[in-house]
Amino acid sequence: MNRCSLFNLSAITVVIAASYAAAWALNPAKAGSEEPSHLTTTLVTIADARSGIAQGVDLGKPGDSPGDIFAFDQPLLDSNHELIGKNSGFCIRTLPGAFSECQWTLTLANGTITVAGRESDTGTSMIPVIGGSGEYLLVRGVMATTPNADKTYTQILTLY
Repeated sequence: MNRCSLFNLSAITVVIAASYAAAWALNPAKAGSEEPSHLTTTLVTIADARSGIAQGVDLGKPGDSPGDIFAFDQPLLDSNHELIGKNSGFCIRTLPGAFSECQWTLTLANGTITVAGRESDTGTSMIPVIGGSGEYLLVRGVMATTPNADKTYTQILTLY
């Protein structure tokens, strides 16, 4: 075996060992198994767009147009409609009458959860969870957000 072959073999061995070590650090009981183990938490919140701050900025052509911005800082409720925090963020209109690209943070007593993605004006949108702080540090998952007739949004977060 020549020197390059030994170097390549050593590099491959290091990559495999590092991958196994990372898997073990994340879940020692499942390291090396084919089925990943995920602890899943479901959190149901209601974003209350009936109150708080909601400010639109019309940047393009007058009316609904690409580039318009909507900023908000509104109450965040639990499934019993009791106040549990704040729902704050912004959306940039991408397709008038249909879609916006949004990012917002749910601020709770025990930390924050930040989401970002494409939100539809109607129906349920699946928005990726991109991070968090406090008890939600390094969280990932998805939020299903659905507009309700009373100007609230039901947000069902599936967190890993």
